[in-house]
Parts: sequence; C-alpha cells; structure tokens
Amino acid sequence: MKQKLHYAWLIVFVTFLTLLAVQGVRLSFGAFIKPWEEDFSLDRGTISLISMLSFIVYGVSQPVIGRLVDRVGPRIVLSLSTLLVGLSIFFTNFVTSPWQLFILYGIIVSLGVGGASNIASTVIVTNWFSEKRGLALGVMEAGFGAGQMLLVPGSLLLIDWFNWKVAVCVLGIFLTLIIFPIAGLFLRNSPTEKNMQPVGGFHHQSGPTHKTTDQLKNISDKSAFINKKFWLLILPFFICGFTTTGLMDTHLIPFSHDHGFSTSTTSVAVSLLAGFNIIGILISGMVADRFSNRKLLCFLYAVRAVSLIILLSSHEPFLLLGFAVLFGLVDFATVTPTQMLAAQYFKQYSVGSILGWLFFSHQIGSALGAYLPGVWYSQSGSYNLSFTLSIILLIGASMLNILLPEPNTSTRNLENGTPC
Repeated sequence: MKQKLHYAWLIVFVTFLTLLAVQGVRLSFGAFIKPWEEDFSLDRGTISLISMLSFIVYGVSQPVIGRLVDRVGPRIVLSLSTLLVGLSIFFTNFVTSPWQLFILYGIIVSLGVGGASNIASTVIVTNWFSEKRGLALGVMEAGFGAGQMLLVPGSLLLIDWFNWKVAVCVLGIFLTLIIFPIAGLFLRNSPTEKNMQPVGGFHHQSGPTHKTTDQLKNISDKSAFINKKFWLLILPFFICGFTTTGLMDTHLIPFSHDHGFSTSTTSVAVSLLAGFNIIGILISGMVADRFSNRKLLCFLYAVRAVSLIILLSSHEPFLLLGFAVLFGLVDFATVTPTQMLAAQYFKQYSVGSILGWLFFSHQIGSALGAYLPGVWYSQSGSYNLSFTLSIILLIGASMLNILLPEPNTSTRNLENGTPC
C-alpha cells in the first residue's frame, strides 16, 4: 500500500499560503508610494517614514511574538494576525489624511504582519519535522517569494487599471475571507494534537520536544546576549533587512520608474525577482540540510553585493532584469540557514524568543533601509549613496559569517524540537 502523505506537509502548505498572503501585502508597499505621494501630497522621505514606522513596529513586536508563540501556540498567533492584517488593510480604503495612514498601516497592519511572520511559522513547521527541516523551512519561506511574485505585480496592475483603493480592498478581502479561515481550520501546533509523530519521529535521545514555560524561564535571554555567536548572527541579519525588505522592497519600484522603465518592465522585473527568490529559497533549504550554513551565508551575502553593483549600472532593461534574477536567487535565501544556525546554537533556549530577537534586528535594519534612502533621495534625487553603502555593508556581512564557529555535527540535523 502507498504511504499516505504526512499531515506535516499540509502544515507546510498552509504556512506557505499564509506567508504568501500576509507578507505579500507587506512587500507590496513600494507599489503604493507614487499613488500616496499624489493623493496625500507627500514627498518620498515622508512616505518612507511610514515604511520605517511599520518596520520598527514589526521589529519591536518580534521578541513579544516569540514569547507569545511559546505560551499560546503558533496556530492562534498566525490565524489572528492574518485576520488583523486583512481587516486593517481593507480599512485603509477609508483613509483621508496622512496621519490616518501612519496609524493604520504604520502601526496596526504592521502588528499583524509581525505576528504572521517567520517566528510563528518557523516554530510550527519545526514542531512537525524532526528530519527534512531545512527543506520544510525552505518551502515555508518560499511563501515570501510567492507573495512577492503574485501580490506585488498584482497590486501594481490593480493600481494601474483602477486605483490604489481598489487594490487594498481586494487584498483585504483575500486575507479575511480566504486565508484566515484556511489557517484556522488546518493549522495544528504540534503532531501530538492529532495523535501523530513528526516527520522522522521523536528523537528521544535528544530529550522531549516540548519545554514548559517554567523550563524556559530558567534560561534567561541575557545569557544569549553575551554570546559572541548571537551577535555574529544578528549583525548580518540586520544588514540583510537593510538591503532587502528595507531598500529593495521599498525603493526598487520607484527606482525603476525614475530610470524611465515602464510599469510593464517594472512588473516583469519584480516577478522575475520573486520567481527566482522562490528558487533560491528552495535551493537554500535543501543545501542547508547538507552543507555548512555559515559558509552558505558568506556566499549569499557576497552574491547580493555583486547584484547591487549590477543595479547601479542598470540603465537598460536587460540589466534591470539581470539584476532581478541574481538578486532574487539570494534575496530571502539567507533566512533558512540563519534559522538553522540559531536553532543549532541556542537549542537550550526558547527558540521562539531567540528568533524574535533575530527578526527584531532584521526589521530595525529594514526600517533604516526604507527610511534613509528616501531621505537621501529627497535631498539628492538619487539612490546612488544608498546602493553604495549597501554594497559595503553586504561585504561586511559576508566576512562576519566567516567568524561563526561550525555547529557541532551532532546538532546539524536539529534533532531537538522547538518549543511551542
């Protein structure tokens, strides 16, 4: 008889779909910059301030979300956060002044996006996999790329065909009436809720896969903060946020328009970037199960620096599209090896909390990467300074990962489960 498909793969699909929808909405911010500039008579720097606020709120929420996931479980956090994003992005349609946009998008939407993020999804997927975790996390992470590939060009087209208010209504209805019910119906915190074992079974020799709240309290986050490995993970991830969701996801579309590329060319570039982002994420997930993650991260950050050098000289469509392919391959590909290293180095801690601090650093980097280029653009009319600084930072990130120690080979397969 053929073996039935393990329920864990349905968990992966639902988390993939949730990230596709929620993070796709977040990654669509760049599509709304020009319409909001025109409707609210705002300059690029002020619009970037909205993005900065959203990233700060997202980032500050991450350690709190990590602890919340440890206490109430990732299913509730993911589901309710998806609903919050759906409702709040829909009500953006009724905004009539900039301060309302700051509150609704910059704060409320961002709180929901912070809940339906890597932390809860990583914990729930890790709970369901004792083996093939790198692959499962890679598939889950591909939801970011899929959301970027579908919802960003989709938002651009809706804005082009109708207006930005129609676009936010469609996005809000999609999240509220489709994604939220699916997440609530099918997600389960751990295999024990369905009387099952994770893929690969429980590894009893590594101890129980669930740690109680009391056990987690006995290991303070402060002891992680004085660990060199913690900072060698956090600093490159800060740079990762600055150069991807901060700089590129906020400013690539207006950069493309400023260089005279049409909406169709820009949409193709964004779609190519997102499509190759999915490929890069999946490859990264498979490689992370078999290769040194610190060396993989060193390579990914170096390639990202090269891609930005290409973008600086992209005055022809083929260079923009070439950048999109190369940057896409290494865009979110850094997340899975970073998550794997965090779980390997800090498996005795609350992994939800450790991931919370990691993604806090990522979002603070994203906030600066969204805001500073907007301010510099308003002052100089160019993104050259932002891209040059990003190239230097990425070279530094590549070098920092070389300083990380290789995890103990006994922990390479992440045999310890993540607390829920």
